[in-house]
Amino acid sequence: MLSASSFSSTTADAILIASWSRMSTNINCYFSIFLFIFGVIGNILNILVLSQRSLRSNPCSWLFLISSLANFIALLSGLTTRIISNWTSDLTDTVAWLCKLRIFTLYSSRTIAAWLIMLASFDRWLLSCRSARRRQLSSIKRAQRGTLIVILFSLFIYSPLFYCYEANLSNAPLRCYSKTILCRIFADQVYTCITIVFPLILMFLFGFMTMSNVRKLKYRLQSPLLPRLSIATCPSDKRQRFRRLDRHLLIMLLVQISFLALFTLPQAIQQIYSTITIDQPRTTVTDTIESSIYAFGILLTYLASGMPFYIYTLSGGCVFRQAFFALIERTKKTIFCQQK
Repeated sequence: MLSASSFSSTTADAILIASWSRMSTNINCYFSIFLFIFGVIGNILNILVLSQRSLRSNPCSWLFLISSLANFIALLSGLTTRIISNWTSDLTDTVAWLCKLRIFTLYSSRTIAAWLIMLASFDRWLLSCRSARRRQLSSIKRAQRGTLIVILFSLFIYSPLFYCYEANLSNAPLRCYSKTILCRIFADQVYTCITIVFPLILMFLFGFMTMSNVRKLKYRLQSPLLPRLSIATCPSDKRQRFRRLDRHLLIMLLVQISFLALFTLPQAIQQIYSTITIDQPRTTVTDTIESSIYAFGILLTYLASGMPFYIYTLSGGCVFRQAFFALIERTKKTIFCQQK
């Protein structure tokens, strides 16, 4: 028979497990719905605004555009099944090929989005350099070429997930997860390093280098967005518009990098911890708490995928907001003409 102290401890553990499970379920249900609406609307608006002629010809805007498309795919592939699972069974937990396809699409699209933002920070650094040769490296063709390389690299690096991931697992944080310890270490650390840590390090590096260059070259006589043209050859209003666009794009980029670090590093830290402690024994309480923290860390990454439009609207100055309002005006005119 159990002693009074053992029975009391078991009861306390059961209450704690039930509380954590209930809290995790509620957060997963309602926060997922909020993130889906918040992120999908934001990324759709981002795609529409950045597709406008006044912005899409800029290399940095092009990278923002494709990054928003990748974030949109990440939200659809990651949150749709998570929301549906609150009311019915999640097919990605039980059907192997859906499990593999979902995680491959999710990880690849997140990697594409992160590395395109890194390329945007690299592009801002090029445009801030004193050397005209470096500034000339910033072009829409090179941005498109870099986008293609990032997409192919992301698809290649995560192709092993089709082998590693399996459905109906019981001894893992999620039912759709890596099936062996080796696969788990590979998937977690590749995701942590390739999708989160490495691009963030490069983003901050190029961001600090860009700010340093801007301070040093504040009064240079060359427009950063027109590296082949002397500023004297540009009309005054056009010159001011280019400078304003360049400045606001840099601010948008730096703010986005900061929020990316805030919302993605918790999952990276948790996955590193899981890898280090993979062989350590765990109690039921520990498993429940760690699974809840893991699930919340994943939700934060969806917040990172859904926030760019709101960051651009708040920190992009009049350039992005004017493009957004122009989109609204054109939409109103189109609707009005159709009604007539």
